[in-house]
Amino acid sequence: MTTSKKILIITGDAGESFEILYALHRFKEAGYVPVIAAPIVKRMNLVMHDFEEGWDTYLERKGYIIESDISFDDVNVADYIAVLMPGGRAPEYLRNDARVIKIVKKFSEAGKYIFAICHGSQILVTAGLVKNKKIACYEHVKSEVEACGGIYITPDEAIQDGKIVTGKTWQSHPEFYKIVFKSLEV
Repeated sequence: MTTSKKILIITGDAGESFEILYALHRFKEAGYVPVIAAPIVKRMNLVMHDFEEGWDTYLERKGYIIESDISFDDVNVADYIAVLMPGGRAPEYLRNDARVIKIVKKFSEAGKYIFAICHGSQILVTAGLVKNKKIACYEHVKSEVEACGGIYITPDEAIQDGKIVTGKTWQSHPEFYKIVFKSLEV
């Protein structure tokens, strides 16, 4: 397998089902090899977030179950052309995993593409990669982005700032993946 086609997906339990499955399918469809990295190799419980009338925030339901391919300990950044951090609640705890932050910083240092959607931007924040960057993310991550010097973008659904591509939610997939695939063509 050539490195030029492998894309790392960082997630864990409570990752957003639709964001992870959509990424897997779109990357495979385009001829890339998505590799899911998680804290350990295991079956992960994903979630589905949606909005329902009468609720002040999104609600969460049990989603699909998916297997991780490798653990964070087994990630070699040189093997990949890009990394994706989907949302859900997984980024909330993964941002506290030193291995994840080290991986994402190595992608940045190597000048590789970093993709984050929804709450995936929380990992970018912790890695110190949002300062002076335009970031599209879920609106409740806005204050974290701005507190770390990032520029929250609205109403755009997705944006590219250098090698970082971000999107607001799974509803942003059309705009987000247009930018992602245009980036990968270079």
